[in-house]
Amino acid sequence: MSLNVVTLVGRVGGDPDIKYFESGSVKCRMTLAVRRPTKNSDEPDWFTLEIWGKTAQTAKDYVRKGSLIGIKGSLKFDTWDDRNTGTPRSTPIILVDKMDLLGSKRDNEGGGYGGYSSDDNF
Repeated sequence: MSLNVVTLVGRVGGDPDIKYFESGSVKCRMTLAVRRPTKNSDEPDWFTLEIWGKTAQTAKDYVRKGSLIGIKGSLKFDTWDDRNTGTPRSTPIILVDKMDLLGSKRDNEGGGYGGYSSDDNF
């Protein structure tokens, strides 16, 4: 048995970056700031989100920088070789399965409303 589940609530760091593919697929990337209070700092942890399909389109239509969202997904790692040194590199990505718009209509300014849920099967 294995388990790979990530659940986060935070504020979006910038407007969603959307890519459309010839196959008809839609991919969205954006960052999410999640506060993790500590004794010395209240600085957020930053996560990169990858969203596909209908949920990606929902993010494009309703999510803006500063929007409060909740996500559920899994952790994956993108890997590549550094162009200059050839050293293997990797970065963690949260592959989002479900996204909830948690802020008010004013928070989301794209017309979204609190509590909207978008599930996608891809």
